[in-house]
Amino acid sequence: MKNYSTRVLLVEDEDVARKTLSFYLNTIFDEVVVAKDGEEGASIFKNDFEEKKKFDLVLTDLKMPNKDGISMIDDIREIVPNQRFIIVSAHKNEEDLLKLINLRVLGYFVKPLNIDNMMEMLKKAKEEVLADNGSLEKTDLITLNKRYTYNTINDKLYNEETIVKLSKKELDILKVLIDNLGDVVPVTKFKELVWNDINTNDSAFRTVMKRLKDKVKDDDFIISHKGYGYIIEKPLKK
Repeated sequence: MKNYSTRVLLVEDEDVARKTLSFYLNTIFDEVVVAKDGEEGASIFKNDFEEKKKFDLVLTDLKMPNKDGISMIDDIREIVPNQRFIIVSAHKNEEDLLKLINLRVLGYFVKPLNIDNMMEMLKKAKEEVLADNGSLEKTDLITLNKRYTYNTINDKLYNEETIVKLSKKELDILKVLIDNLGDVVPVTKFKELVWNDINTNDSAFRTVMKRLKDKVKDDDFIISHKGYGYIIEKPLKK
């Protein structure tokens, strides 16, 4: 299967914000096209659409010269009604929020940006794009049982087609198990690798492990070896 190439249109009038956002977008998406205001953004989107080139995501400011973000979004939605947007703005204006409420807005970030939160949203947006385009490579997926698979590229656990939401500690425990497929992992190893402290309280470990197992209870693939550790047995590659 040919890999799908992701494209993003970034529309931002502030030089520093534009360079910063462009940098982070380029770490996640394959191609980032930049516009300096809503008028340029709408023009690029229209011209690319006519050349049969689409944007998977439009990340835009709202308050810009020549044409504001809301007007540009209206123009874009006349061309692609279900276009995805992420909003970045200096203010969270209630009037703007009401205008955006029925649009396909994946996130609304207020400057100054929390980069960690924004990166998480951008990664989720890319996952949605790839899922929509059926581009997750089969070789990237480890089959854990008939229901659950694990994607080694984006470190996501799937219950059939649905992403299982895991906390950082839950994911870290799962990754230890994935890295040791077919082997029993002792509790001390989890403490060392996940908590960086073999003296971590047993109850802290058990609490997180229970939460993880509860999230895969539809067809639990994590087997407990009482008094020693845990294992994911006989994984199969898709």
